[in-house]
Amino acid sequence: MRSNGRRFWRWALLGALLGPVLWFVLAGATSAGAQVVPAPPPSPLSAPTTTIPGDGRVSLDLDLGSLGEDGLTPGEKPSKSIVILVGLTVLAIAPSLVVLMTSFTRMVVVLGLARNAIGMQTVPPNQVLTGLAIFLSLFVMAPTLKQINDTAWQPYQRGEITQSQALSAAEKPIKTWMLKNTRTDELGLMLDLSKSERPETPEQTSLMVLIPAFVLSELKTAFIIGVMILLPFLVIDLVVSSGLMSLGMMMLPPVFVSLPFKLLLFVMVDGWSMIARALVANYH
Repeated sequence: MRSNGRRFWRWALLGALLGPVLWFVLAGATSAGAQVVPAPPPSPLSAPTTTIPGDGRVSLDLDLGSLGEDGLTPGEKPSKSIVILVGLTVLAIAPSLVVLMTSFTRMVVVLGLARNAIGMQTVPPNQVLTGLAIFLSLFVMAPTLKQINDTAWQPYQRGEITQSQALSAAEKPIKTWMLKNTRTDELGLMLDLSKSERPETPEQTSLMVLIPAFVLSELKTAFIIGVMILLPFLVIDLVVSSGLMSLGMMMLPPVFVSLPFKLLLFVMVDGWSMIARALVANYH
């Protein structure tokens, strides 16, 4: 009897201790469930969101704006996500566009040939020549870039034209500039290699044909300018070599003697400024 009484009091004490704890747990769960508010439906112009369905897959929703059959409807501005996407795309392909569709190729080739003509392989460094070529290309391409900004990018941002219309408007100025600086022989060569029909007007030439023809023309022009730069320094090398041989100094490398004279000539005629002025004026 005593053992049964002890068991009864033990269970009674355990129930008295656990009862309030269970009550607090149940009350907290009930209040938390009552405070759950369903999320509002996403608006059509909301920022990009990521949702996780029940099967564990992750889906990314991007706000592309209201697009019609031909892109953005006129009178409606593009969404921020579209502008960011276009900006990232342009930054990704910017190096290729700068090399293939601007005057950068001619600038950097001529500057490199001028450095080799002096006889110094690493002075100025490649970074300096590349930076100078980029800025000279900006000076040359400034009117074309301004025209693209005024006729294509700004109207597209204001929602006045669709995406396809903006691309067509941006293509016209750059194509006109490239055609002015492309030789007829190179353009005909690319048309023959592509086995495409000859367009009725030069403006109808596709960029797939025009871009390689433009690059070949730029390389040819750059090498012609490079020959004109190399000739004066070649004369100095010949004079120095003949003088050393006549003096019997055949063991002395001619470059050690000709390099100071070539540097002196290049500084006296202000060579870098002359080359930069000639490159920019050649396009204008």
